Amino acid sequence: MSSGKIVIAGNPNAGKTCLYNALTGSAQQVSNYPGVTVDIKSGVLRWQGQRTTVVDLPGTYSLTAYSREELVARNFILDEHPSLIINVVDASNLERNLYLTIQLMEMQIPMVIALNMMDTAERRGYKIDVEGLSQLLGVPVIPTIACRDKGIDEISAASLAVLHGKEKADPSPLSYGHGVDDEVVSLTRVIEKIPALKERFSPAWLAVKLLEKDERAATEIRDLTPSESDALLKQADDAISRIERHFNADASTLVAEHRYGIAAGMVKSCVTHTASNRRDITESLDLIVCNRIAGPLILVMVVAALFFWVFKVSDEWAWIPWFDGFQSPTGFMETLFLSLSRFITPLEESMPMLYSLLNDGVIGGVGGVMSFVPLIFFMFLFVAALEDSGYIARVAFILDRPLRTFGLQGKSILAFIVAGGLGAGGCAVPGIMSTRTMREDRDRLVTMLVTPFMNCGAKMPVYAMLIAAFFPHNRTLIMMILWALSWITALVAAWILRRTLVRGEQMPFVMELPPYHMPVLRGVLRHTWERTWMYVKKAGTVILAINLVLWALMYFPRPAEDVAADEHLAFSFAGRAGKALEPVSQAAGFDWRTNIALIGGFAAKEVVLGVLGTAYALENTDEDNFLSLSEHLAQKPDWNPVRAFALMVFVMLYAPCLVTIAVIRRESGSWKWALFATLYSTTFAFILAIAFYQIGSLLI
Repeated sequence: MSSGKIVIAGNPNAGKTCLYNALTGSAQQVSNYPGVTVDIKSGVLRWQGQRTTVVDLPGTYSLTAYSREELVARNFILDEHPSLIINVVDASNLERNLYLTIQLMEMQIPMVIALNMMDTAERRGYKIDVEGLSQLLGVPVIPTIACRDKGIDEISAASLAVLHGKEKADPSPLSYGHGVDDEVVSLTRVIEKIPALKERFSPAWLAVKLLEKDERAATEIRDLTPSESDALLKQADDAISRIERHFNADASTLVAEHRYGIAAGMVKSCVTHTASNRRDITESLDLIVCNRIAGPLILVMVVAALFFWVFKVSDEWAWIPWFDGFQSPTGFMETLFLSLSRFITPLEESMPMLYSLLNDGVIGGVGGVMSFVPLIFFMFLFVAALEDSGYIARVAFILDRPLRTFGLQGKSILAFIVAGGLGAGGCAVPGIMSTRTMREDRDRLVTMLVTPFMNCGAKMPVYAMLIAAFFPHNRTLIMMILWALSWITALVAAWILRRTLVRGEQMPFVMELPPYHMPVLRGVLRHTWERTWMYVKKAGTVILAINLVLWALMYFPRPAEDVAADEHLAFSFAGRAGKALEPVSQAAGFDWRTNIALIGGFAAKEVVLGVLGTAYALENTDEDNFLSLSEHLAQKPDWNPVRAFALMVFVMLYAPCLVTIAVIRRESGSWKWALFATLYSTTFAFILAIAFYQIGSLLI
């Protein structure tokens, strides 16, 4: 049995995504709202034989339609005419969250309130009269703790009862005070007589929007009713004039103040403090974590601990059982792929090309990338735990001031962190997409152009392999240096861009600090698995395809029989291209084999590792076949720590991967900026790689 559409709306950090996931499970789809680059999620709620579509709107604080998120949330409700709104409200910040609730009530759409984070509210000493709040709002109010699945059945039952007419959920009428209410009623009566407007909007909502001087509402009226719009807008202007003369204040400000007044009144009526003298744990922790001096030091320690434990658990501790004892997770994966290599050894004599394809192209290339799945998994695991704890928002707060010094906006921090800026393990694609929340296009563009400098998960396998080969006793230190270098480079690049190509004023940024939470194991594991699975799928599809193409370019054409086996690669198409670049690239310590890998890295950074594995596998002697790539490079006389570090710097900074370039083009609206991002970052990367290699070579 199916029923009408439900939308989920709420403030950011109110637990909206947790509730959506709990209602829909894994049956989800993500798409862009037409004409606007903001994602919306849709899924199916199944409960006791009933099913209905659920849409998760972007988190927003209001419906004033200034930002893209506000515009999408507002337009989706207006265009799609949902049968029910589930409004997720943070119980621990009730007054602030009720401002959006009141705006939703103005639309006169049936609504159910999910009063979420009740556990946090109780810890902060708040006691909420749920029944009293429900009576004031005129809609069902359901206490929930979405991250722990508490209240989900009740929300499902209440929502479907409303959809089937078994329960009423019509929001209570709102009053904006004497003088304003009269004008709202007068405008509402006029709007009700215009069919095109009455069909699309709630007349009372549109009347309030006109009194707020909402430009988008006025534009839509002109588009829908060109013949009647002038008279209606003239009446609205007259009403605004009367209100402003009467109160000697701006009409839009008066409407907003009344909304806040309604919210404050509800909180006074329904909320009591059971521990008013007790300092909230969040405030106590923030006195230390957000301190100007202690905050940055704690951040450095958190990042150092992150790298330390990722390497410890994934590559140093032997805790995975194997035939000959215990191995580390990374060692286990390497052994697994080396065993596959031994398994196909009989093909070497009878079918040499097939053997090379499987051993060098698949096992040597993709196997090298897959060997670092444990490292990626634990990196994602620890970062997901930090995200759920609320610490990520504190990082944004700590770094807000220095970012503004370099010409970036506070919200740029969020893009950096999503892209891997907290430590590593992120992705530039969602990082760039997160810039949609920025209102100023210049801030957004600069952030998009420097976000790819962060250490995404695709770069981590390359770092891990080279660190294992040349810095095995200083893993955490080297990763800390790379992390700091990525931030320094991004900030310097932003500073230069802000003073040259992208000039303009910076927009102010208001930071929200959600309360601290104990990470929920199930949620952390779910996010970790989703991100790790994306990495595995990429290795098994995109990277495999690219690696096979590059294997063919490294295998053909075949030289004459008298040419030594270790010279075959140099004779190939890829070998010739690599050698053609070598006169230039050798200034940074890159030989022709490395050049081949870096060319492949333009498609995806993981390919650098895969192609290096393939290149050296094609040249391996029999005794080398069962060495990992790290062990193989460590034995090469032409490789050393300086060359390895220069390569890591170049991989960190040079051209974004193809997917990221495509996203920059889409988000900026121009191939010009996508091409610029590729050229300037590669030039920047090569200059720094040369500097590190040349200076380092002089010092050793």
